[in-house]
Amino acid sequence: MTIEKIHADVLIIGMGGAGQLAALNAFDADPSLKILIVCKALKGKGGCTRMVQGGFNAVLNDDDSHEMHLMDTLKGGQYINDQDLAKTLVEQATPTIKEMETLYGCFFDRNPNGTIHQKAFAGQSFDRTVHKGDLTGIEIISRTTEQIMKRRIPVLEEHRALDLLTDAQGRQVVGALLLNMRNGAFVQVQARATLVATGGGPTQYRFHAPGPEKSVDGLGMLYRSGVRMRDMEMVQFHPTGMIIPGSVVAGALLEEGLRGCGAYMLNGNGERFMANYDPARMERTTRDVMSRSSYLEMQAGRACAEGGVHIVAAHLGPEFVEKNFPGMAARCRQFKYDLARGKVPVSPTAHYVMGGAQIDKDCHTTLERLFVAGEDAGGVHGANRLGGNGVCDSCVFGRQAGKSIARFLTAERGAVPHPDAARVAELCARYERPLERSSGERVFVLRDQIRETNWNKVGVTRREQDLSEAIAEFEAIAEACETVSVEGHAAYNMPWQTYIDLLNMIDVSRMVATSAQERKEQRGAHFRIDYPEQNDEQYLFNVTLTRGADGRPAIVRQPVAFVHKSLAECQQYSKRPPKVNK
Repeated sequence: MTIEKIHADVLIIGMGGAGQLAALNAFDADPSLKILIVCKALKGKGGCTRMVQGGFNAVLNDDDSHEMHLMDTLKGGQYINDQDLAKTLVEQATPTIKEMETLYGCFFDRNPNGTIHQKAFAGQSFDRTVHKGDLTGIEIISRTTEQIMKRRIPVLEEHRALDLLTDAQGRQVVGALLLNMRNGAFVQVQARATLVATGGGPTQYRFHAPGPEKSVDGLGMLYRSGVRMRDMEMVQFHPTGMIIPGSVVAGALLEEGLRGCGAYMLNGNGERFMANYDPARMERTTRDVMSRSSYLEMQAGRACAEGGVHIVAAHLGPEFVEKNFPGMAARCRQFKYDLARGKVPVSPTAHYVMGGAQIDKDCHTTLERLFVAGEDAGGVHGANRLGGNGVCDSCVFGRQAGKSIARFLTAERGAVPHPDAARVAELCARYERPLERSSGERVFVLRDQIRETNWNKVGVTRREQDLSEAIAEFEAIAEACETVSVEGHAAYNMPWQTYIDLLNMIDVSRMVATSAQERKEQRGAHFRIDYPEQNDEQYLFNVTLTRGADGRPAIVRQPVAFVHKSLAECQQYSKRPPKVNK
């Protein structure tokens, strides 16, 4: 078997906000670095950042403060955030957003006086969400992709990373094994430093918001490489995914800015049901509360005819809706819904993984030479991410990673160990086996099974019996996966790509369900029907895990470190009604 081999100083896996900001900052710190970016899609055309409608939280107004942003973030995360990471997020968001405009050419919406306009997002004590209409992600990715091209940083398009490669001792990550999706050939990249920034993308659920190329690849690779993971039970469900029967884009988002501007949520009886769940904040509550409230209304028999609940913005005025949310209004029209004048059926939809690799503020992981940024990292958001903190996380920690990698490579001039050749051969053989079988399990059947199991048993609400059954079902799917057969040639083979997706979905599903068993309480996005109260007496810990010898998660509880704000400060903090940024 012939494998193409490439050498680089920096290998960046992923080309969203985190990957691109890392590449730009590493290049600008040291233009002599040989940087290579790998992405599954075409450059600038895929990933989660590009899909961001809402915006980027940053402190830019004198009436706002990093202190307020930090406390909002810790309160939203229900105290289990890594406080060093949360503090870095809010403090570095301000210079990051300024650099994105002045260095990279991003241009965000303005107030009449020329200052950047910031809109309301749920769970915040100040209107601090920077945006470009409701197409913020396209603005960010379009401009940063231009900067990547301007610097002539090479990009391997339509290549996917399969697994991280380590030295023989498994302590240093020395690159990755890739698959060229265009021709089905394997590629080995050896690198002095590797950044995983694939953007989680929990598409292992029936309803999911991320695009079709997302399949929790980075989280699966990190787990298999032996990285310590954290908070994997914390999967965020966005409350307003569109219900589109029979469509592959079912679950696509109507973003939070809509509720921030005053849109209502109605159950099938036409009632504003949030009065029963969070009467103080109503529809401007946090995502976890909004999703759970909608789900409970649906379970109680108060769903709308389409099976979910309705979001209504017509009372804001058709002109206002069309002007301020043109992307969402156009998307609704595609599916015969009128956002500006009528009701749109929505359901909670799997959106974001708060858990991920354990990192420090410079994006180092528990393995040498390996860095992680964005949704593949855990700790920033704790138990629940605030809207507008996601693309902020990607860009801030992408920037942090780029600077950190440049510093690391300046100090570290030793030879890079070679990848374990036997391991590379073993991995290639494993990935090729489905192509060699003439008969076996059908991959799309198994993919649909894992989505239904996750949705029904490891979803918006959870309980012990369901979690135990889910883990057993994941193991059965994993066993069946060993006999999958796919037809056709290796080039652009969708069933084969789905098989690889499924391997990552299985590992991530194991982590989520096992971690959810460990946390016998309600906290943020994690809701146990059998333990419906938040328990700060016993459960102020992070669930950390590594891959055990049997391939299953080995759990360790790690007490929360209250290094900047005490537990009492977090518990007593109460967001006053948001101050409107004029």
